[in-house]
Amino acid sequence: MMTEILALKPADASAREVPGPRIRLSGVADDRAMMRAAAELTRDLQKPKPWLYWTDCLVSAAIGYAALIGAVMAPTVAWALLACVVSVLALYRATLFIHEITHVKHSLLPGFRVGWNVLVGMPMMLPSFMYEGIHAIHHARTRYGTAEDPEYLPLAHMKPYTLPLFLLVSVLMPVGLLIRFGILTPLSLLFPKLRRVVIAKYSGLQINPSYERKAPTGEFRKQWAFQETICSIWAIGVIATVATGIFPLGAFAIYMAVIAGVAVINQVRTLVAHLWENEGEPLTVTAQFLDSVNVPGPSWLPYFWAPVGLRYHALHHLLPSLPYHSLTEAHRRLSEALATDSAYHKANYPTLTGLMVRLGRNTMKPRERN
Repeated sequence: MMTEILALKPADASAREVPGPRIRLSGVADDRAMMRAAAELTRDLQKPKPWLYWTDCLVSAAIGYAALIGAVMAPTVAWALLACVVSVLALYRATLFIHEITHVKHSLLPGFRVGWNVLVGMPMMLPSFMYEGIHAIHHARTRYGTAEDPEYLPLAHMKPYTLPLFLLVSVLMPVGLLIRFGILTPLSLLFPKLRRVVIAKYSGLQINPSYERKAPTGEFRKQWAFQETICSIWAIGVIATVATGIFPLGAFAIYMAVIAGVAVINQVRTLVAHLWENEGEPLTVTAQFLDSVNVPGPSWLPYFWAPVGLRYHALHHLLPSLPYHSLTEAHRRLSEALATDSAYHKANYPTLTGLMVRLGRNTMKPRERN
């Protein structure tokens, strides 16, 4: 049902229909005119607006938690389901500010990282240390799409069953997070070998199973310790109150279902954030851009499945430091300024469904060999 709804096509002429053939990214030269225009036309859009970050995040979280309580207290199943949908969408938006935290200069948003972790990261069991550092590697010039990229797999070249498995993992994520913080965190403090495994394999929001994270150092180590502590206390509290009957099983099931719903929508968005057509080679900035996706609208649906500016994911890879609230204006300026043969226009796509179909079809094609 959701994919059918998301299949509604916008009337934006700049968003092209999704072609079938894979893009050959190796050897793509940089579009210097596009890169120069991107830098020059967005200089006045670089500064984040703290009041907007706080208001957007707090309102989203408030609606999400209110709807979650409403789902638990709903008099009928229908009302509970409706409240759950509202809670998932609102908390999904609030949770995605973790992406902004990884890019913004914290001096420009004083207190936002701590506030977000306490209000959103802890209850959702998704502290920002799980993404900070990890996501920076994904944006590294020579690591994007390679074996060293924790957020990349060549999904377009993998087997068709990979995609349903990719989504299944997100359904199970709240259980995994509860185990990670409620059980493995305290145990790992007692057993150094387990601690090394937990840091390397279970401390990052990554999709590359071969990636192993290094132990944190310096100031980030303190941030990690604080965030992991509050999440561990939260998770242990949830486990203990459910075990003793203080937290009713029905309410616990709804809480876990909402977190799973947030994870599933984000996993679907992840599947269309890139074309996933690189096979491990270092790419130019333009090639990385072409392997990424903008779904600019004017349909309002991307605001729900790709909020906080993530419907402009290709543009974000071109200008990773640009605040989420500046991406719409940046896209407008670049679309108007750049010629029709610019690489910029080649990263715009009309629908989520079209991108999913493209990815699915590409997994069924024979693996190409150079």
